[in-house]
Amino acid sequence: MSNRRTTAAAMAMLALLAAACGTAARDEPGPAAGDTSASAASPPVSPPVSPPVSPSASPPGPERSAGEAPVPAALRFTAQTLDGKAFQGQSLAGRPVVFWFWAPWCPKCLSDAPAVKAAAARQGDVAFVGVAGLDTQAAMRAFVKRTGTGDLVHLADAKGAVWTKLGVSEQSTFVFMKPDGSAEKVSGPLGRDKLEEHLRALVAR
Repeated sequence: MSNRRTTAAAMAMLALLAAACGTAARDEPGPAAGDTSASAASPPVSPPVSPPVSPSASPPGPERSAGEAPVPAALRFTAQTLDGKAFQGQSLAGRPVVFWFWAPWCPKCLSDAPAVKAAAARQGDVAFVGVAGLDTQAAMRAFVKRTGTGDLVHLADAKGAVWTKLGVSEQSTFVFMKPDGSAEKVSGPLGRDKLEEHLRALVAR
């Protein structure tokens, strides 16, 4: 009888121990939220790989600015205006230009002056440049005052550098130059009608 009670007590004790162990296993706390020592390591992230550059590709070259225009060889000169200012021929690049070569004592030049003055006032998109030579600057200024052509740019080309540059050897001569540098040289006097005819050809597309 005593052995049965002892066996029953022992089995009850084993059951209690087993139950206690199961509870302890279930209640064992996991790692704290901020503890990364027990967490599984994240796989490493590979850096982004740039796409291969084709060996035939070349970097873009410099572009011409919107306001720039090619400068024809005929406009690569420097001169001085009758009022003493420096003048760069390249400032005319990109526009149609009429060069009027004249001398103060020339009767043909004197007869062409009114037509040139009127055409320059009408043709705002065409640059008119007088190129005076074969005399003194005082005589050149007197001619401009007499003809009322002071609104034009006049170059004092006493040494004939611009005349030589554009292949002019007599007065009154006109050089009608397109923006691409192509030019037509015409001896005067032209008069109003002939001058207008050449101007129409100059600005024609």
